[in-house]
Amino acid sequence: MRDLHTLPKAHLHLHFTGSMRHQTLLELAERDRIALPDSLVEEWPPHLSAADEKGWFRFQRLYDVARSVLRTEGDVRRLVLEAAEDDVRDGGRWLEIQVDPSGYAARFGGITAFTDLVLDAVADASRTTGLGMAVVIAANRTRHPMDARTLARLAAQYAGRGVVGFGLSNDERRGTTSEFGPAFAIAERAGLALVPHGGELLGADHVSTCLDHLHADRLGHGVRSAEDPAVLERVVAAGVALEVCPVSNVALGVYSDLTSVPLPDLLAAGATVALGADDPLLFGSQLAAQYATMRAAHDLDDATLAELARMSVRASRAPSDVRQRVLAEIDAWLAAEDTSGERT
Repeated sequence: MRDLHTLPKAHLHLHFTGSMRHQTLLELAERDRIALPDSLVEEWPPHLSAADEKGWFRFQRLYDVARSVLRTEGDVRRLVLEAAEDDVRDGGRWLEIQVDPSGYAARFGGITAFTDLVLDAVADASRTTGLGMAVVIAANRTRHPMDARTLARLAAQYAGRGVVGFGLSNDERRGTTSEFGPAFAIAERAGLALVPHGGELLGADHVSTCLDHLHADRLGHGVRSAEDPAVLERVVAAGVALEVCPVSNVALGVYSDLTSVPLPDLLAAGATVALGADDPLLFGSQLAAQYATMRAAHDLDDATLAELARMSVRASRAPSDVRQRVLAEIDAWLAAEDTSGERT
């Protein structure tokens, strides 16, 4: 079997704070004498569940604690650079990192100032590592839809200048999805990719809601569209990509184990799937591991894994020359000898 760390791929579902290295979290917390819960220290990665509201609250609390250690411009630049380095190590060629600037605005001078900082850090990290990078600005569905409109206008302002998409994150069981339609309309007019979370904590009905009201181009997760053949057929017909994050699905209790993640059903139906790591800081699993776990759980051959990588590239907002180059690199990976010395 070929080394999945060398399989070229795009990463389309990675949250900003959730991309932080565990060691960086510990070092920044120690520097500023921030007390971390045991689940982020000795018991890391934490045992999580989002099966009920209490479980999601615990997950969000840990995320908020991790966010609190980012205190300086240098901290932000370190996080972005290390996220890029981690993706390069895992075969990443293109990364779209998702951030909600409102979660950092108070400490970094407002949403515009923080967005400027992130985009500059992304540009620096890209030059340093050679990884193509862009930003998805995401609204928080637990906040008022007017806040989402503000962020959509911010994203539109930076369209073509490092921001490629607009998302909607947090617990999809909260808020009313249709009320975020006007924010997504702003982003749509700006030509941004529309990438709300949906079809993870709620089922296939919510996938339809995201398509109807938010005009999703990609779905953060979307894996539960497999529960309704008609919805899945609609996803396939519309060419909507699913950002499937297997390890986090299991960690949060969406599925009982990795063999239950319905990746084969999605692929058999013709869905476009881009595997993602979601929040490595909380789930303890990076990009290449998503491919490795699905290889092991579903006995996927290298041709299927290569096609998953191709789909991640095609579903990205990478420039056309980058996509063509990476697709050629994937073909070369598949054409090369595997570890047993045999050729496909």
